Amino acid sequence: MNKLLAVSLFAISGALLGGCGFGKGPQGDLVGAEDRPIFNPQEVPLGMVPCPGGTFHMGQTDQDISASMVNMNKQVTIAGFYMDETEITNNEYRQFVDAIKQDSLDVLGEEYVMTELYPDTTVWVRDFTYHMGDPLLEYYYTHPAFDDYPVVGVDWFAAKYFCNWRTKFRNAAREETGFANDPNFRLPSEAEWEYAARGGRDLATYPWGGPYLRNSKGCMLANFKPGRGDYASDGFAYTSEVGSFFPNDFGLYDMAGNVSEWCDDAYMEASVPVVWDLNPTNPDDNEPRKVVRGGSWKDIAYFLETGTRNFEYQDSARSYIGFRCSMIQIGMGTNSSLN
Repeated sequence: MNKLLAVSLFAISGALLGGCGFGKGPQGDLVGAEDRPIFNPQEVPLGMVPCPGGTFHMGQTDQDISASMVNMNKQVTIAGFYMDETEITNNEYRQFVDAIKQDSLDVLGEEYVMTELYPDTTVWVRDFTYHMGDPLLEYYYTHPAFDDYPVVGVDWFAAKYFCNWRTKFRNAAREETGFANDPNFRLPSEAEWEYAARGGRDLATYPWGGPYLRNSKGCMLANFKPGRGDYASDGFAYTSEVGSFFPNDFGLYDMAGNVSEWCDDAYMEASVPVVWDLNPTNPDDNEPRKVVRGGSWKDIAYFLETGTRNFEYQDSARSYIGFRCSMIQIGMGTNSSLN
């Protein structure tokens, strides 16, 4: 009787345990959930380069000419991420616009697409008074001669929308082959952007080191405004084809000059002492000013410095502001990078 009772109790307890989530594992071993998507070591997305994480001194590395005191020096750590090798080009942005027109025009409406997402070509006329910008208004975005030039006339919202579309576009292809989704494409944080611009050269004035704007052969190292009324000494009166100048040590082109670039952060004068010292960022939907970095074809050298901060209003499109995307590295250590 006692043996029979013991067997019965054991059977009941086994049933109860099974009902509490004690499923059948291979030989009772802890092996993790099955049927997970395939995840190989993260591939470097086409057109991006790895930026291995590390610690650097963020902030002004040369004289604060304007005495703004908005970017005092601070040591921070950045986790590894990927960044576009160049600024997003007209032709790359056209792929996005064409896809939206084909797939989402009925949902978004033609007016929204053409006024909010399509590049505002009138910036070439509106940004400067008494300036013959009509030829660029007509040809800069539409003509194939400018396909490899950085897209401009895109505000912060449109740049964010592009990042979201690019994420869905890439992951739709990965899902078809059974691979796990990649992390989101996004605008870089201000700290990521500055870290990437320095290219591993801590306390460097410019992405190539500095403090000079010409190399040993006398060639300009970026597309900017070298002197009063002089836009052409660097070889280009306006923007240049992406990748026309030497990359920095991370392999990133045009991190100074050509066009300024949108960052994800809201602009705040006191952000340096406020934000954390590990992957700092300043998201604030109530602040219409968003960070732009890098200087452009129409800016003097001060705005090309890696430590110079600037901003533009999020709904403003300009002839001298573009963007590039970033993506976090996952499944690896802070200092990881891939070949």
